[in-house]
Amino acid sequence: MIQHRLRLTLDMIKFEHSVFALPFALTGALLAFRDGGYGTSGLWRTLGWIVVAMVGARSAAMTFNRIVDSSIDARNPRTKMRHLPAGLLSQSFGWCFTLAASAVFVLAAWQLNRLCLILSPLALGIVFFYSYTKRFTALSHLVLGFSLGIAPAAAWIAVRGALDPRILWLTAAVTFWTGGFDVIYSCQDYEFDRAAGLFSLPRLMGIARALRVAQALHLLMIVCLAALVATLHLGVLAMAGVAAIGGLLIYEHSLVKPHDLSRVNAAFFNMNGYVSVLFFVFWAADIFLFKPGA
Repeated sequence: MIQHRLRLTLDMIKFEHSVFALPFALTGALLAFRDGGYGTSGLWRTLGWIVVAMVGARSAAMTFNRIVDSSIDARNPRTKMRHLPAGLLSQSFGWCFTLAASAVFVLAAWQLNRLCLILSPLALGIVFFYSYTKRFTALSHLVLGFSLGIAPAAAWIAVRGALDPRILWLTAAVTFWTGGFDVIYSCQDYEFDRAAGLFSLPRLMGIARALRVAQALHLLMIVCLAALVATLHLGVLAMAGVAAIGGLLIYEHSLVKPHDLSRVNAAFFNMNGYVSVLFFVFWAADIFLFKPGA
């Protein structure tokens, strides 16, 4: 029974979509590793605990979001068959899983270093706070983006034990990237958000204008990544990765039209998975092949 509920929970939180943020967190860790002179002592242990922390934080945040939004999801035709409103899982089990995932995250933070442990409640507070934002601000997309955007900065802290302001370019890039694709995704709920009194950019300005904002946010992502390349003096592969991501984002936006949202899921799930993985591949290769002073 517990195993069955655990499988349902992993399906509810779309566990496989951890691929969205994890590559950016690992890139943040590798950039910190590069900044520290490529010292390999304890690197694999640190990377392992970063993965555990990411999975724990995301699992806790997603389950919390499903709990908080369960009454809203029950009224939305698109989401009424989600696990909690459909009765496949109970709220009590969801709360237990949220607490367990949060504990795993705090444990991982403790294993990384003291600053990570100190900041772990703040990180959980940020990712939990997002679940309430659609009730009062159309900027909820950027709050979600920041919830993912803190991951590479946190990974830098995990490796170096302190925050370097330069990594905040990657935090900003992930914030704008996530905010942009969340605006695209939320276009599906335009009519429901209007009827339910929920806040989103599509509801505020209409689908066509919201899609243009999403394009602008993704352009800002590219600008931030280029700034990070310059700030950290990365090589040609990192810049090629930025160009490749730009191409993918252009294609992503070509899939969605104001009058045709039938390919939103392809744009949201497929293309953004490719963006994050491709980003990591290019930047990891650059970090290891183009060492400063080599």
